[in-house]
Amino acid sequence: MSPLEIFELAALVLSGIGAFLIGFKLMSDNLEKLFGSSLKSLFNKTSDKRLVNVGMGAGVTAVIQSSGVTTVMVVGFVNAGIMSLYQAASIIMGANIGTTITAQIAALDGLPINSVFLLLLGVGVFMEMFSKNDRVRSGGLAIAGLGMVFLGLHVMKTAMSPLSSNPAVTGFLASMNNPFILLLFGIVFTTLMQSSSAVTTIIIGMASAGLVFGGVYTDTGDLVGVSNAVLYIILGSNIGSTTTALLSSAGTSVNARRASMIHLLFNTIGSLLVMVMLLIWKDFYQTTFYSWFGEPTQQIAMFHTAFNVICTLLFLPFTKGLVHLAEILVPEKKGKVVERKSMLTFMDKRFIGTPAVALGQLKKDTFYMADLAMESLQTSFDGFIGRDMDAVETVIKKNETIAAIGQEISEYLVKVSAQPTAITDERKISTLHSNVGDIVRVSELAENLTKYTKKSVKEDLYFSEGINEKLIKMHALLNEQYVLVKRIVLDHEYELVGASDAKEEEIDEMRKSLVAEHITRLAQGKCRPENNTVFINLVSNLERIGDHLNFIVHDSI
Repeated sequence: MSPLEIFELAALVLSGIGAFLIGFKLMSDNLEKLFGSSLKSLFNKTSDKRLVNVGMGAGVTAVIQSSGVTTVMVVGFVNAGIMSLYQAASIIMGANIGTTITAQIAALDGLPINSVFLLLLGVGVFMEMFSKNDRVRSGGLAIAGLGMVFLGLHVMKTAMSPLSSNPAVTGFLASMNNPFILLLFGIVFTTLMQSSSAVTTIIIGMASAGLVFGGVYTDTGDLVGVSNAVLYIILGSNIGSTTTALLSSAGTSVNARRASMIHLLFNTIGSLLVMVMLLIWKDFYQTTFYSWFGEPTQQIAMFHTAFNVICTLLFLPFTKGLVHLAEILVPEKKGKVVERKSMLTFMDKRFIGTPAVALGQLKKDTFYMADLAMESLQTSFDGFIGRDMDAVETVIKKNETIAAIGQEISEYLVKVSAQPTAITDERKISTLHSNVGDIVRVSELAENLTKYTKKSVKEDLYFSEGINEKLIKMHALLNEQYVLVKRIVLDHEYELVGASDAKEEEIDEMRKSLVAEHITRLAQGKCRPENNTVFINLVSNLERIGDHLNFIVHDSI
């Protein structure tokens, strides 16, 4: 081949790989937009039933097309303390099964329906161009991405097909049969690509063009037999896929690092066990998958799926053993407690790349912040009623924590909004920004009450008999309103919106009534004029807290 022909071949192969990878990203990003809420709901339903968790891991990975990303998300949940290692282990096993869907899709390239999939590229683009519906447009881009996947495979196959009749190329591939070098190649190549799916698909693309590592070729370039060589690369890519999660676990909690270790142990032990079998059974590929399936693409894809399914079935009964081994390999550091830098309870930076999940976690943290604000209100109100000056400093410190949490949530929301997000997710981001602002105002109004406590104690101010009981009732109404707010926003019990509005109106009416009564007492000389500023501001602040709780509800529905 001339240098120009070599350059053209390399350019076509690289463009095919590029089109394939962009197509898969386009497809997975838009599938995530379409099913992101379902994705979040799946993780919220994590159970102790191993098969359920395996199915969950497989389903999520089939959507986002990356076991590495799924595992990174799992590490994030473990790091946040809302998923146990036992639950994480079975989800990781399922993720390995889910990632094989990529190879199965790529294997369809050799079938007659390939042209139908290529047609999807045009159909999807027209859907995106002419529809104004956000979900239809996302669906169109997902379909277009699938079409681009097959376009990339077609380009790769077309470019590499002439090489199958080149004795130098087929001779080189036939000589590539050292198991350990091929395993290492699979590990390194996958580590560099950060995707076992991409590596497996490139191998399948080569097979589609008639180029198989360790293949047996005739003088005319026809593939007439195979060794186990290509299977070692698949095993290596399985091990290499763990590097993404391992890197993401750096600087996390001990349990998060253990979750990454479980991923590494499962993939490595499974790969090495199968490698030993392949070393002993030298014609395994020839006897099994090569004989069972007509196309090399299907043979490799089916081996990839069978390997991960069988490993999961073998290891699933020993989940506790894997967890225990991970605990031994990643021990607690005695005498040293590593505090998490984040102020958040549910959110983890590893969720940023999956907006639907990230927003679900940030919503939980927003209400964790709201719980603290209501606790701050309780402390400040009790301090006012009990004339307790110690409550002043407690509220100030608690409000510093609330402000820090609000700042961190806002920073995460900015980062999430920088990701490709659906319009519905953008609305959620805007809503959470507003909610954070309202919660901060609640905490600030709670702190205002401490100022009235200091003034009352300093100036020896007392209210008329029975007034404290009415203030306690008004504060109780706020707590009742907050319970309704949480049920509406977190549990989607939208039928309670009317009850929440009624509670807020009751608080408004109570403020008016208390102020009117106070003015009457002043006129009758039953109340000291010095009390006026404290009392009016106190009930007004309580009423404004009810307003902000109401804003949270109506911004969220």
